[in-house]
Amino acid sequence: MKKIAKRLRRIGFIANAEKADCASLVRRAGRLLERHGCTIICEAATAELLRNRWPTAATLDALARQCDLLLVFGGDGTMLRIGRQVAGLSTPILGINAGNLGFLTAVSPESLSEAIRMLILGNFTIEERALLDAFVEQDRKQVQLPALNDFVLSRGLASRLIELEVSVNRELLTRYRCDGLIVSSPTGSTAYSLAAGGAIVSPDAEVMLLTPICPHTLSIRPLIVGMNAVVQVRLLSVRLIGILAADGQEQIELNAGDTVTVRRSQRKVRLLRLEGSTFFGTLREKFGWSGGNV
Repeated sequence: MKKIAKRLRRIGFIANAEKADCASLVRRAGRLLERHGCTIICEAATAELLRNRWPTAATLDALARQCDLLLVFGGDGTMLRIGRQVAGLSTPILGINAGNLGFLTAVSPESLSEAIRMLILGNFTIEERALLDAFVEQDRKQVQLPALNDFVLSRGLASRLIELEVSVNRELLTRYRCDGLIVSSPTGSTAYSLAAGGAIVSPDAEVMLLTPICPHTLSIRPLIVGMNAVVQVRLLSVRLIGILAADGQEQIELNAGDTVTVRRSQRKVRLLRLEGSTFFGTLREKFGWSGGNV
């Protein structure tokens, strides 16, 4: 994490048009920023949502390259989508929460004015979050998918358990009979992995999490490996179609014998964190950890 002295002058807007109150939230943010002399540029769908109130960039990549910061209005799903698309670029992103729980969308609508004041004063730091890459070997072809949170290997519509063979750094770990397996980054530890019984991991930890979903054997437990580990998962089940999902948004079908290799990506996402905002503070707020007596 590092402090950034550069003044933010050009701000890119990206909004999830499906969120009911998103348009009014974006307009409010724009008015506040313009009072401080900032220039607003929108991606195409956001410009349409706002009836072209501000200039438009041709592509998301172009928007990121023109701006000092991207403000993403939506929920964590919107942040995950944008994070994957701008990974590897230097422009940081900050999420304005128009969704529900919001671990990645750091700013609530109620705190928007204060958040923009802190942006203008430069009271923020930048965190770099590692992505994961999955490489799928199918019919002598290789498909690559990135994920900021996690990859989930699961059964399709069949109600039977799926059987997976898992190796770490080319050494056999075990065979899972389960509903699925989650391979998660530290960022994704508070997502599906947490719901499946995995640990909460600080985002600066250099680890990956392997969390089985409803394993048939009670001795099977979640496992944490180093972030530089190479995890290989081979689908053994013959009579069903498997699914590989990246951040719950992009997916491909798997057949018996297909192998998925997951490793650290060379690309990172830069998240802006406002001064006073911390990961542990977010945990206390979102989960209601009050430290009360038993």
